[in-house]
Amino acid sequence: MADFEIAYGETAIHEGGYVNDPVDPGGETHLGISRVHNPDWDGWPIIDNYKSSYPDDFVTRINNDEELVKLAMALYKVRYWDPFMGDQIRDQHVANKVYDSGVNLGVGTSVKFLQEGLNLLNRNQQNYADITVDGAFGNNTMSALNAFLDLENDRPDYLLKIMNVMQAARYVNIMRADSTQEKFARGWLNRVDLC
Repeated sequence: MADFEIAYGETAIHEGGYVNDPVDPGGETHLGISRVHNPDWDGWPIIDNYKSSYPDDFVTRINNDEELVKLAMALYKVRYWDPFMGDQIRDQHVANKVYDSGVNLGVGTSVKFLQEGLNLLNRNQQNYADITVDGAFGNNTMSALNAFLDLENDRPDYLLKIMNVMQAARYVNIMRADSTQEKFARGWLNRVDLC
């Protein structure tokens, strides 16, 4: 079964420390946690305290605070891993992909990539029935994923490729819609494995 700490470690490489970029719709962010999307995170009061107590040095202090890392891991587990039953997915690579794209684009979007990929790879429902592409990970999605993995001898390569293509397309569409987002292209595309 998939391990959250492995997925977290891989995603953390892309997230970095404290950033407050006015062009980023997520606004103020630390360890990839956006204040806009996670205003109730327990780490924000700690960060606010650093900002008021150490205005000239708060970023260094925030980036070196181990308590904030623990709080970040707890939030990621509850909000970005548990909603798609990450602990029950038997392939670590699939769990990593759903988790990472969920952190960056939202869990519902990531699960839709998975669901659509599973539907596209079921040979017109000869291998298993289509599932609803609704972004909600439930028993039908888990059953389809397990059926796919059984048929592919636990090699999810084709599913991962489809999910990566959809993720890349989402980034391209974001940049087409708002050219100010082009500055994030390289960071986003580092999350996509098309080789």
